Amino acid sequence: MIELINKLSDTRSLSTDEYEYLIKNRTDEAAALLKEYAVKARSKYYQNKVFVRGLIEVSNICKNDCYYCGIRKSNLNCDRYRLSKDEILECCKEGYNLGFRTFVLQGGEDGAFTDDYLCDLIESIKHNHPDCAVTLSLGERSRESYQKLYDSGADRYLLRHETADEVHYSKLHPSDLTLSNRINCLYDLKSIGFQVGCGFMVGSPYQTIKNIAQDLKFIEELQPDMCGVGPFIPHKDTVFANEKSGDADLCCYLLSIIRLIKPNILLPATTALGTVRNDGRERGILSGANVIMPNLSPLSVRKKYALYDGKISTGEESAQSLEKLKQSMHNIGYEVVVSRGDINKNNL
Repeated sequence: MIELINKLSDTRSLSTDEYEYLIKNRTDEAAALLKEYAVKARSKYYQNKVFVRGLIEVSNICKNDCYYCGIRKSNLNCDRYRLSKDEILECCKEGYNLGFRTFVLQGGEDGAFTDDYLCDLIESIKHNHPDCAVTLSLGERSRESYQKLYDSGADRYLLRHETADEVHYSKLHPSDLTLSNRINCLYDLKSIGFQVGCGFMVGSPYQTIKNIAQDLKFIEELQPDMCGVGPFIPHKDTVFANEKSGDADLCCYLLSIIRLIKPNILLPATTALGTVRNDGRERGILSGANVIMPNLSPLSVRKKYALYDGKISTGEESAQSLEKLKQSMHNIGYEVVVSRGDINKNNL
């Protein structure tokens, strides 16, 4: 096991079978060694800095019916909303004054967000805050659409691949959604010039250890700038309502592995990780993560953007409690910084 961890640290690459072995034979000792290597690798690029992103959940209207998602179109109990342009710009203004220099616009695949609408919105944010980065997380679109968004000033795009196994993907999504299209979108985004983020749920229904190994190999091959990995958490209004949540310890173990696969990656300690464990985000940072995304959305809609049950939507999750977040990071030896937090490519 130690030899395998050393190999990953040295070469940044393992076979799918080796990744599977690393997960299947996880021990406290292996986790501690991976964490030690991950922190050392991250420190080379980012020292003890933690970047914060202002998350704005722009709409919970979605045309898709993903089986695990609380805002799936067939969920008639979902209280739908869509923020106006003025509301989004006000969120950015508030976030800027709090010290945020990246805004993440996240939402369902809402038909109202046309290219023209989004391009105008992005240009307005950039005009108001030219020193800030704009990240989009708005699902699958055409290459032409992505190009327009990039040309309007968007910097980054998050699109979780969810699983790198086609059979597993089909068990989580209806037949009109395919893994091949998802992956094509990621490569389109990358070739256009976006800083690109992928990611997957840990402990999703039907997931095997081999599936997770395939996810790690896909991350190695894609070489994304960002990667969002968090535990699966069920939602009461989905077919997976009675499934159990993913394991926080395994999430942290995988964060360490991903940091070693790409030492300069921007790696969030996700809200989901903070939901399954009160100290989840701190544990994520200590395992190799270096990004946290507090919520800038209006208080009136935070509980409505419920991808899963129990999501933290107030307290330290909110951007208004940024000082508490800074203190919690300081307590574990890290510093929240005011920065766009772009990927550092200088030491590669």
